Amino acid sequence: MRSAIGSILFFVYIVVYTPIHATLLLVLSPVLSLRQRYTFACYWNRLNIEMLRILCGIHYRIEGQENLPAAGQQGAIVLAKHQSAWETFAIPALLLPRHLCLIYKRELQYIPFFGWSLWVLRMVPIDRSKGKDAFEQVKKVAGQRMQAGAWMMFFPEGTRVPVGKKGRYKTGGTRLAVANQTPVVPVAHNAGEYWSRGSFFKKPAPSP
Repeated sequence: MRSAIGSILFFVYIVVYTPIHATLLLVLSPVLSLRQRYTFACYWNRLNIEMLRILCGIHYRIEGQENLPAAGQQGAIVLAKHQSAWETFAIPALLLPRHLCLIYKRELQYIPFFGWSLWVLRMVPIDRSKGKDAFEQVKKVAGQRMQAGAWMMFFPEGTRVPVGKKGRYKTGGTRLAVANQTPVVPVAHNAGEYWSRGSFFKKPAPSP
């Protein structure tokens, strides 16, 4: 019962609050630096994590964070497992104060509020219709971002993959790391056990 009620309440929260936060970001962006915009945007990510804990009983535990390169040094490339929607907003929030930059399909920036926010935050769009030229464009822009200290995040499987399954890993993230002589940070998680691909309902995750 808690799973059903909590999932419904979380959906209502996302639908109501996301446009409010995105609108505030868009309004404030002219007077905020890029880093300030990113930090403000991540309040939404952090609030999502907290609302999932309160409404759905989803807790988390981080292991190995002490091995991460320090913030403010040369950028890095995050290669993360993709099982759920959870990691799309949790990883940027949990890696603060590091500035994470997403590689996303160009079409996403036309989605109201969410896509507009990606554009304001200067994430890196990719036009997949351009094939190899698309990667060259991403390599150039991402290299500039990482020289400024940003971290790039990829989901090598490209799409959410059910728990226990393995997708076909794409090589864009590793090629970018080699081209820029950048460290790679692999991220594994089990979010799909509690918020599975395509599922509206979320299962409580035990407290650490």
